[in-house]
Amino acid sequence: MPVISGPKGTRDFYPEDMAFQQHIFSCWRATCKRYGFELYDGPMFENLELYTRKSGDEIEKQLYTFTDKGERLMALRPELTPTLARMVAARGNNLKRPVRWYSIPRLFRYERMQKGRLREFFQLNMDILGIPGVSADAELIAAVVDMMRDLGFTATDFSVRVSSRTLLEGLFLNAGVPEDTLGLLYGLLDKKHKISPEEFAAELGTLAKSEAQGERIRAILDVQTLAEAEALCPELPALKDLTGLFSLLATYGISDFVSFDIGIVRGLAYYTGIVFEVFDKMRTMRAIAGGGRYDRLVNMYGGPDTPAVGFAAGDVVLGEMLKEKSGQPVQPGRSDVFIVSFDANPEKFIETARIIRAEGVSCEFPLKAVGIGKQMELAHAARSAIVVFIGGNEEKEGNVKVKNMKTGEEKLIEKSGLISYLKQTGIQPQGRVQNPPYQPA
Repeated sequence: MPVISGPKGTRDFYPEDMAFQQHIFSCWRATCKRYGFELYDGPMFENLELYTRKSGDEIEKQLYTFTDKGERLMALRPELTPTLARMVAARGNNLKRPVRWYSIPRLFRYERMQKGRLREFFQLNMDILGIPGVSADAELIAAVVDMMRDLGFTATDFSVRVSSRTLLEGLFLNAGVPEDTLGLLYGLLDKKHKISPEEFAAELGTLAKSEAQGERIRAILDVQTLAEAEALCPELPALKDLTGLFSLLATYGISDFVSFDIGIVRGLAYYTGIVFEVFDKMRTMRAIAGGGRYDRLVNMYGGPDTPAVGFAAGDVVLGEMLKEKSGQPVQPGRSDVFIVSFDANPEKFIETARIIRAEGVSCEFPLKAVGIGKQMELAHAARSAIVVFIGGNEEKEGNVKVKNMKTGEEKLIEKSGLISYLKQTGIQPQGRVQNPPYQPA
């Protein structure tokens, strides 16, 4: 019978793939922990209205939708921000501010596949809610820079480009662009790097109401610095926000990683102020991460007015970048210790494994009787750091032989000192999961 393949745009995670993915996730978690963020999550599918309320019915083309047995319209989640806004709205003012949450959700989007983009993927989401000033924006931009550095990237590999939807709105309105045209302009700007200059110019020409207006729009898009933006319209409050933001980012010590780029708008309609995207400097990938202000979203879902800012980074693009920069990381050992027995007595295997595991050290042994050579092949396949030989004459004398699989060194030690020896080799006991300190409600 033919082999059944997986759905288009999805991945199978074999152990080596999982090890690579978990390397990315562990770096993400380390960044979030260092910045004081708490883990949260929501359901993998939501009521379709959660997405159409903010984006209109057109969004349904990009979703995996279905009708459940109760005839309710549902959708697999394409992003987590609407779920976050719904959860915050549900708690209302009872939720202590500021909210500093992160999540690593599995997401689904029905869209055209390309390098760095699949239909099923994971994201890091970091959000701060309840802080209206740019200090929250600066904290998240610093976090995304540190996330990239935790993964081994430097200022030669990526950059963060920052702009403001509020600034663009002010400049466009000052140039005479009708308010109902702004959304179309943002959409065109968001895909500027995905189409040819000729296509961009043609679409821009259809949006401009006159040649003079088109020239004013092009003058705005040609702005390279905040000073140039200020020269066009010096009274815009967004200029002060951006100036303050870049001052804070300098204090974080990350000025080499960030720059102003008036063309950054982000595609989602709910962004309200400062926006930013992380780009691969080699331009082999699309945006690595992106985010910004969404101050109206919680209120849109029935909650109180809540200032909010967040970003998301996808695992697919980052994974491709990591492989191009550093190759596939070394897969960690499946177990720290592998037990080899000269007499293949299953009771001795189990007894020794029980002692080692009780100390929080991972170990395994052959589950069927095989010769010493085959047992050593299994130890190599498990990528174990230490092999412990039991049985034979050594055991009769109260000893065991151990072998360091990295150096090849072998030595005899007293069986009673086995655990001490394992700890001396640098093996870190994982211990048992402790019950959390629950307190009475």
